[in-house]
Amino acid sequence: MKIADNIRTRFNLLAPLLDERARRLLVGAEAACVGYGGVSVVSRETGVSRETVAEGLKEVRNPERLPKGRVRRKGGGRKRTVLKDTTLTTDLETLIEPVTRGDPESPLRWTCKSLRKLVAELRAMGHQTSQRMVARLLHEMRYSLQANKKTVEGSSHPDRNAQFEYINKQVEDRLANGEPVISVDTKKKELVGDFKNSGRELRPQGCPEEVRVHDFEIKELGKAAPYGVYDMGRNEGWVSVGTDHDTSAFAVETIRRWWYSMGRHNYPDAKRLLITADSGGSNGSRVRLWKLELQRMANETGLEITVCHLPPGTSKWNKIEHRLFSFITQNWRGKPLISHEVIVNLIGSTRTDKGLTVRCELDQNSYPKGIKVPEKVLTEIDMVRHDFHGDWNYTIRQRSP
Repeated sequence: MKIADNIRTRFNLLAPLLDERARRLLVGAEAACVGYGGVSVVSRETGVSRETVAEGLKEVRNPERLPKGRVRRKGGGRKRTVLKDTTLTTDLETLIEPVTRGDPESPLRWTCKSLRKLVAELRAMGHQTSQRMVARLLHEMRYSLQANKKTVEGSSHPDRNAQFEYINKQVEDRLANGEPVISVDTKKKELVGDFKNSGRELRPQGCPEEVRVHDFEIKELGKAAPYGVYDMGRNEGWVSVGTDHDTSAFAVETIRRWWYSMGRHNYPDAKRLLITADSGGSNGSRVRLWKLELQRMANETGLEITVCHLPPGTSKWNKIEHRLFSFITQNWRGKPLISHEVIVNLIGSTRTDKGLTVRCELDQNSYPKGIKVPEKVLTEIDMVRHDFHGDWNYTIRQRSP
């Protein structure tokens, strides 16, 4: 019993410090010391299989049996499942891409392809596998979890590229002359209240800010509709946070507020203003009220207002999207927008290393929807359509009373 105890104690002390070959040599040497029946004794006390102890004994007695530097003989060890089960990899790939490589009617075509479900399907097909094995195979096959990527823009207008070149030429000429050029758009409406806001911010561990479970609008607070103006020449932004509807009247009022608060002070000698905007929404190229409100602003300010609309389906190319709105979203990530004042402060505190500054103001005016502009009222608009795509590019001039 004392010999067996010594074998067990030595193995438990040394085994964690040794590699596979050294452990095999250790149990082989112990078996050699015991003599007859040593393989069985060592296997019982250490828990190592008789085959491994016997192999270790052979290596101790014949050191040349295994080349120096190798842990096992070439081809030794348990064979990989994919070598014994030759159809495992192809069946797994068929389950992942049933439309292109297998049966489009596969039930996995319409479900989440989790490891658990993939393993269940493979076992139903007769394969012996596990979640760890499937995860390793997917990694070797260069599969990974990926989200959808927005790249398909839908139908493309044949003059899309030409319109972008036209807009770029207009912007470059105006900026070279020191004239104001702005990009305008409406940011996504936001629920006002203690609702979850995407993103994370630093807080004491285990103390996340508590928000509502359901995103049901709070009647007393409603929604916030931020409409932005981005000055391309000065890298400055202006945002009006509306509490009513996002209409053309609200859009032009925001531009008007930017002009009186920032624009005319930055461009005291300006006679013209260039606006780049989307083709839809409150500042759409076909919206009559948009043009009528711009005419009223032109009459009031004396500015000659030129508008160049981005082609349909290219709203994300608008400068304001990635030079202003994206940084506002980063600045308020993880912060519940509990009031209009909080929204104004978060937008107004947005800064970037490139020098972006933003001013923000709450607009509590009423902007009713459904205002119709009759055909005869359009005669009040002094609009000159450009030779190239006059439906997208036009200039509105001041009209005498």
